[in-house]
Amino acid sequence: MESCRDYIIADNRIRVYGPKADIVAAGVTSFEPFAVDYDASEKPIVEIYTGLKIRAGELESDSLTEFDFEEGQARGRFGRTDTHYTFSIENETSQPLHLIYERATDKAYCNVGFDSEYNPSFLRFGMWFAIGLAASKHHTAAIHSSVIVANNEAIMFLGESGTGKSTHTRLWRENIEGATLLNDDSPFLRIVDGKAIVYGSPWSGKTPCYKSESYPLRAIVRLSQAPHNAIRRLRGAQAIGALLPSMPPAFAFDEELEERMIDILSATMTDVALYHLECLPNSEAAHLSYNTVFGL
Repeated sequence: MESCRDYIIADNRIRVYGPKADIVAAGVTSFEPFAVDYDASEKPIVEIYTGLKIRAGELESDSLTEFDFEEGQARGRFGRTDTHYTFSIENETSQPLHLIYERATDKAYCNVGFDSEYNPSFLRFGMWFAIGLAASKHHTAAIHSSVIVANNEAIMFLGESGTGKSTHTRLWRENIEGATLLNDDSPFLRIVDGKAIVYGSPWSGKTPCYKSESYPLRAIVRLSQAPHNAIRRLRGAQAIGALLPSMPPAFAFDEELEERMIDILSATMTDVALYHLECLPNSEAAHLSYNTVFGL
């Protein structure tokens, strides 16, 4: 008997169902704050069918990119045919994850749940990928960042892993009155009527911060470590170079997906300011970025 779960992520309805959808849901507990009642009258942006046996031949596609998945100590592959995308994650110790995404129907078929044992980190990443593909059609993208909320607006901090995004947002919470964390790894950015809105998500890295909340985006700040604190406004190519690397990297290998990311990026640059903060891990850096983005 099939079971069904609906979620609202970035104001988009996601539907997960299949003979073992409840087993799948148990592996993605971070989705619970986003769960809503099933409503047959509401069309989801993507339907993810789980518990299916996917044969090797069904995964044949032109490879767009291969990558390391560090959390699961595994390798991943993203491919494309004329009708669908394919996505796989494998290592030597876990059941592999295979996912087929039909581009015309926005239906994704996943093998997780076919067997009772699976790697939850594979499932979370596969769902992130499927939802990201669908959301890109709705002016929405996951952004690798840490997001603080202050004065009822969101400030998005970008940087390579290890740069200090989480440290800097912690410094905001410790030194800026009322500052709270929205997400610490992969919030969603959506363009709504020309305005950039940031949403919490079920993916927050090592910090369990799963909030079904949204806020207008005040500013984007790219961080880099330095022996001093200094901040400057970025424009044009420099602004593009600051934001684009934090968008889903695999999408850059597909022309259609890349165009959607560029559209989101362009709308964001029109709406909000982007900055580069060279900083030390201290309270002065937090006050400098706060005062700059709020014009104090």
